[in-house]
Amino acid sequence: MLNQTTIITIRIKKEIKEALERAGINIPNIIKKHLEEIAWGLQLKEEIEKMRKLLENIKPSESGFAVKSVREDHESH
Repeated sequence: MLNQTTIITIRIKKEIKEALERAGINIPNIIKKHLEEIAWGLQLKEEIEKMRKLLENIKPSESGFAVKSVREDHESH
């Protein structure tokens, strides 16, 4: 799959742009990084919601299941 890009144009006050540039800040890179972080967070929320829905249908294990399973595993060796 090709890594497709798109162009986003924004307007900011000239003074802000000049101040950022004087400070050596690469404005496009900062904006790109911030938007990527936001998108990653949204994707993470979507995946968590999918997992939550899957887990809703799974019944919890019975009380003592873990202890019983470990004991059975130890006894089988």
